[in-house]
Amino acid sequence: MAVAISLTCPGLYCGRMMINGSVEGDCGVCPRGERANIQKVCERCTGSPELYDWLYLGFMAMLPLVLHWFFIEWYSGKKSSSALLQHITATLECSVSAVVTLLVMEPVGMLSIRSCQVQMLSDWYTMLYNPSPDYINTLHCTQEAVYPLYTIVLIYYAFCLVLMMMLRPLLVKKIACGLGKSDRFKSIYAALYFFPILTVLQAVGGGLLYYAFPYIILVLSLITLAVYMSASEIQSFKNLVAKKKRLVVLFSHWLLHAYGIVSISRLDKLEQDLPLLVLVPGPALFYIATAKFTEPSRILSEGGNGH
Repeated sequence: MAVAISLTCPGLYCGRMMINGSVEGDCGVCPRGERANIQKVCERCTGSPELYDWLYLGFMAMLPLVLHWFFIEWYSGKKSSSALLQHITATLECSVSAVVTLLVMEPVGMLSIRSCQVQMLSDWYTMLYNPSPDYINTLHCTQEAVYPLYTIVLIYYAFCLVLMMMLRPLLVKKIACGLGKSDRFKSIYAALYFFPILTVLQAVGGGLLYYAFPYIILVLSLITLAVYMSASEIQSFKNLVAKKKRLVVLFSHWLLHAYGIVSISRLDKLEQDLPLLVLVPGPALFYIATAKFTEPSRILSEGGNGH
């Protein structure tokens, strides 16, 4: 139902159309790719995403890839030679999906997108801000005020799922000979569970994730690094460099640390923010330096001796 307002429109996101240089029509929802400006006129979004927006999209793009890697490693077995090829395939799937997603967004055929600037948390949840001018009828102005940050992630997940179903089963069937028939497809089954979960997470909590993802990256990367080093019994640099896989895991976590720091700082002041990257190796160095003091066997032995 449209409500005619002579001067301005109610609510945060309702606007009127600009037709042939003049404002016409009743107040209502703005077309996709537009949002109401201060004058409550629907205005086409022509800007480009800021650095923080790209970092958010990168975070959402990394989630399925990291989950793919985790479940491939979990189900492939220690002696399976198929894990590496599956890791490469998963990376290829997500990379191609990201490129295709950018190409299908406006401007179509280019590796760039136009976007509306995110101004506040409510921009992600416009459905909660439909006004009722007469307290009886609701003026529905639900729209993607953060265009295209909300839908581009969902489109990306759809492409990831389609490519996975096209490529991974054939690959696993040919190379996962060391696994049983019931185990070789478990990493694919896991993806069929976590993709719907990620979709719901984006649909319901996209706005919260947009503001919280830098801290989520830092906290989770610190926890997973500590758990991995503890489970691998890494207590010295010698233990750390004993296997190449451990170095790969370490450098991957360092990249996540750096990603989180850059996301928090946004590199607003380059000369002040870049030195913060020196802190990236800190958690790993601190763990190795203090691991020998927290060895459970040593604590138990000292407790038994009365120290």
